Amino acid sequence: MSIADNILYFDEQLRNTPCRLVAVSKTHSPEKIKEAYDAGHRLFGENKVQELVDKRDMLPHDIAWHLIGHLQRNKVKYIAQFIDTIQSVDSLKLLQEINKRAEQFARTLPINCMLQISIADEETKFGMNYDEAVALLQSEEYRQMKYVSITGVMGIATNTEDEQKLRQEFRYLRECFQNLKDTFFFASDYFKEISMGMTSDWQLAVAEGSTIIRVGSGIFGTRNYNK
Repeated sequence: MSIADNILYFDEQLRNTPCRLVAVSKTHSPEKIKEAYDAGHRLFGENKVQELVDKRDMLPHDIAWHLIGHLQRNKVKYIAQFIDTIQSVDSLKLLQEINKRAEQFARTLPINCMLQISIADEETKFGMNYDEAVALLQSEEYRQMKYVSITGVMGIATNTEDEQKLRQEFRYLRECFQNLKDTFFFASDYFKEISMGMTSDWQLAVAEGSTIIRVGSGIFGTRNYNK
């Protein structure tokens, strides 16, 4: 199927759910992204700051960009002016840098941020544990921030075909979200996102309560890592 057909497929699959699609365009060309854009899609995700900046300059500016890869503090300044959401906040220091840069650009809207929670067995994946997320939200530093808005949690499941394990990890992330919601955001409508599920496991993630799935190859085809 074409990129446009794939977008329409996911639109149909998610139509009666609370879940949205982030089309993950890492390693794919601006031309391919424009195909998805022309099919009506506006929500795209990138892993690397430089690639995101380069593509943003070549594409329509009504795209809502999500940074979904690990973010180094010294690179926040390159995206703070335009980024819609940073899904991969994994430390208080990173959140402080995001807030600082957003203030420098005098953003009228805060940068949406999601707390990346470690849910997989794999040590190669980034993220906080639940207790670290609680400590961040309890900190005086966080309470002083005015240019970030924490909208939910994100997690990357283990790379496995074991559906029971995937469901267990997705349920754990949903439990983390609910506990944080009840403790810190019970009166905040904006804390509503659970970003989990990718091309290979998005259906399980939606069944377990995902509100954002991150799909790359299911939209754009196999990635070219030799570029």
